[in-house]
Amino acid sequence: MTTTLVKHAGEISYKLPKIKHGEELLAITQSVCPYCYRVLPAVVVERDGKAYIRRVCPEHGEIEELYYGDIEIYKRMVKWSEEGRGARHIYTPVLRACPFNCGLCPMHKQHSALVNIVLTNRCNLSCWYCFFYAEAAGYVYEPTIDQIIQMVRNIKKQGIAVNVQLTGGEPTLREDLVDIVKALKAEGVRHIQLNTNGIKFSLLFWEDPVKAVEYARALRTSGVNTVYLSFDGVSPVTNWKNHWEIPYIFETFRRAGMTSVVLVPTVINNVNTHEVGAIVRFAAKHVDIVRSVNFQPVSLTGMMKKHERSKFRITIPDVIKLIEEQTEGEVPREAWFPIPVSAIFSRFIEAFSGEFKFEMANHPMCGAGTYIYVEKKGGEVKRLVPITEFVDVEGFLEYLREKWEDLLAGSTRLMTGMRILYSIRKFIDQKKAPEGFNLYKILLNIILRRNYEALGELHYKMVFLGMMHFMDLYNYDIQRVQRCNIHYATPDGRIIPFCAFNIFEDIYRDNIQRKYGIPLEEYSKKYGLPPKVITRKYIRNRKQLESTELYKKTYEGIIDLVRR
Repeated sequence: MTTTLVKHAGEISYKLPKIKHGEELLAITQSVCPYCYRVLPAVVVERDGKAYIRRVCPEHGEIEELYYGDIEIYKRMVKWSEEGRGARHIYTPVLRACPFNCGLCPMHKQHSALVNIVLTNRCNLSCWYCFFYAEAAGYVYEPTIDQIIQMVRNIKKQGIAVNVQLTGGEPTLREDLVDIVKALKAEGVRHIQLNTNGIKFSLLFWEDPVKAVEYARALRTSGVNTVYLSFDGVSPVTNWKNHWEIPYIFETFRRAGMTSVVLVPTVINNVNTHEVGAIVRFAAKHVDIVRSVNFQPVSLTGMMKKHERSKFRITIPDVIKLIEEQTEGEVPREAWFPIPVSAIFSRFIEAFSGEFKFEMANHPMCGAGTYIYVEKKGGEVKRLVPITEFVDVEGFLEYLREKWEDLLAGSTRLMTGMRILYSIRKFIDQKKAPEGFNLYKILLNIILRRNYEALGELHYKMVFLGMMHFMDLYNYDIQRVQRCNIHYATPDGRIIPFCAFNIFEDIYRDNIQRKYGIPLEEYSKKYGLPPKVITRKYIRNRKQLESTELYKKTYEGIIDLVRR
């Protein structure tokens, strides 16, 4: 961190930006100066059908950035805002202004929903938009199993079901990955998600398919519930990361019974935006193992000039509209809802059961989602059916929002609850529902059983399309980070929100990992590698990978969608 940043990080300035002619004030919040880290009052304004965030730094002047690319979708999302109920455990006292006090401190408004544990900062790829990798950092960070177990025990202090994502770098570079998964399960972690580029599975498949399947099956049986798989497009041009390897990764997963894959495209304007619809179609084609697509509009890290940011910047509503256009209206913009609508459902179940329930009351601008049913005929995808085609989702949510208060106030919770449960069928038009699909029965099962397996049934019947836009220094909104529920666990005992950990990397990520890491030279010497070589970078044999029927079959009918 530079001296300037050390000096000004967390300082508060109070000059509120002016609302200009022709603008509508949407919100007052706080942001930071991307150049000196001062905390600044900010406004979100509407201009020309889009939302912008603006603040004024006493040293660097006015700073404005695109916040949300469509005002009508913005207003639809905002109306579903739900306030969080706190972190449930305080890890750090309030000593400085947010977000320089993480975490979690008393200012934080949500418990953890998914906690990242970084297993390594090494990677077998070198992606230009990646948050970090070891060679650039100058050290290797790889916590021990004992340190990882202690991180999980710190998460458990919140008194919630623990959901963990094993991430990196590339986690499969850890030779003890299966042992780590077993240790997490032994600690009672409910959900383990493996964030990977999948290259190792493909390499093992070409070396020996049996060995590849055994490795994937060992991870699955040890406790990995979901593979969070990088996937930036269907063509080699957009997905040079693992396009050629995906067929062999998928084949390994199918044979190993790894049937919960989330495709994770980083969406970058003018790079892969023309393929978002094809990505949805690709997920539908492989619905036997793909449970979800989680689009991530790119977070623009590092210092970039405004015209460069404009070239690559894309926001959630921009992606939503592109998906509508590229699926020929089968996934319309009206089908999408912000993350906090799930809190309405959680609180209804809590009121019905009388027990605290895990909830996601994120800021409505953080993300969005919808469900689609994949209708097939003769093994081929016939149609994508959005949940809004046969469910009055808005009516259903308004009803639950109203009735959970009745449940809390009533003395006969069970009888009141049962009457409400019977009534919710009126929001489902079974005549328009896909043949053989009974959503009411699935919802009833979720509410009555109130467990992980019941919720899983919904995800195996439909494909979840998600959208998560992590912030950067230019569009930073402190209200968003205070309501963040995707966190990082660290060896020093803290739980730090994603959009603090990775955005203020010189204060959080790099500072912490350097402290617990070892220099590249020391790591190389320890493992008998050439000086400063810590990972053999992956070099593919493209001709070999393209030569199989499996490769052709995996992308059959999909790449043609991009060429049209």
